[in-house]
Amino acid sequence: MFVRRLNNQSRPSVLAAGWDDLRAHNTGLLLRAIWSEEGLSRADLARRSGLSRATVSDIVSGFVDVGVVTEAEVAPSSGGRPPIRLEFQDGWRHLVGVELGAAHVSGVRTDLRGRVLGRFNVERDVEGDPAGTLATMDAGIRSLLALDTLTPVIGIGLGVPSPLRSTDAGRLATHLFPRWAHVDLLAHLLQAHDLPVQLDNDANLGALAEHWWGAGRDIADLAYIKLATGVGAGVLIGGAIHRGATGIAGEIGHTTIDTSGPRCRCGLNGCLEAFVGAGSLMARAEERFAGRAARPAWAVRGASVHDLIVSARAGDEVARELVTSAGTWLGIAIANLLNLVNPGRVVLGGRLTEAGDLLVAPLLLALEKRALFTSVAGSSVVVSPLGDDAVPLGAATLVLQGALSEPTFLLGNERPARVPFTSAASAARLPA
Repeated sequence: MFVRRLNNQSRPSVLAAGWDDLRAHNTGLLLRAIWSEEGLSRADLARRSGLSRATVSDIVSGFVDVGVVTEAEVAPSSGGRPPIRLEFQDGWRHLVGVELGAAHVSGVRTDLRGRVLGRFNVERDVEGDPAGTLATMDAGIRSLLALDTLTPVIGIGLGVPSPLRSTDAGRLATHLFPRWAHVDLLAHLLQAHDLPVQLDNDANLGALAEHWWGAGRDIADLAYIKLATGVGAGVLIGGAIHRGATGIAGEIGHTTIDTSGPRCRCGLNGCLEAFVGAGSLMARAEERFAGRAARPAWAVRGASVHDLIVSARAGDEVARELVTSAGTWLGIAIANLLNLVNPGRVVLGGRLTEAGDLLVAPLLLALEKRALFTSVAGSSVVVSPLGDDAVPLGAATLVLQGALSEPTFLLGNERPARVPFTSAASAARLPA
């Protein structure tokens, strides 16, 4: 959530703070309700929230005054004064979400309903070139901000391919990104763009995007697995991202699949990422043709997972074998996830999902063999409909979530500071 920057020269009294907190709570409650359900009237809000009509009218009038809510056509009346419908204005403010991948930087600009209004995507050696990556990211953000200079952007969300510690949330894990040890991403973005910033792990944000806009709508227990250079999972339990004691829950890529397996970049042996991560997968492709003068284009240094998948789909037997074996290893890991967490749906994202059934069919077969029947029966595995937008869209959604949770900063003139983590609960409707 957003945090108020207090003026050190003026401390509010305990009574004033309590009153402000109560009003902020009521304001957020009503704004989320209007955002969640079209056509509500002031009377509907009062009835569902339990707030007095005077309180509702006062708060809603503030929404109308600033323009985030408008009054629409009059609703049918059951007697007495006909109620006026309220409409949330999705284009009143915009959001920016950015994904810092291991080998690319991408971003989107959205409205307050998650509609993508513009995007950028640049291939970049993120691991090896922090300075160039920051320059690319800043240029991309500036291009998104320049798309519409009349509609204010309320904040920037950033997804990173790294576990994050709540005590040092602006820095990437040094064992995965040693050249980034000196970079505080939160401080950099705040200084570079003078906008509130929120940061989270990329897989967590993929899960958030799927829960709000994609394959995980209305599913409270959800897992999103990103298959890229690294392999990570965002896990929602009861509609909220599960972070664990130190904020690094979801590192499915570093769960052990084979104790005698190859060494992973994290320093452990037999991790899932060492079998299905993009770098590991392409290294195995090279090894299959080691010592041979002739080798296919997808098995040379510099080839991509996309090249491998194209050849596999075209019928190349070795390429197909590599992709299907990745599906099997992934299925083993997901079987453990189903047995342990029991999500209602597992959503697959990342570039490896371009393989489609070549990846998913062996994955499902592995699930049948290794997961409890009750775990499999209560879940499903699908490929993300959001594609490459999932993580940057989730980053923008993180900002939206914070704005709807504490709308004082959305509606007023105060500038919120960044906070690295917020809960991932979607904006709930008021009870009928």
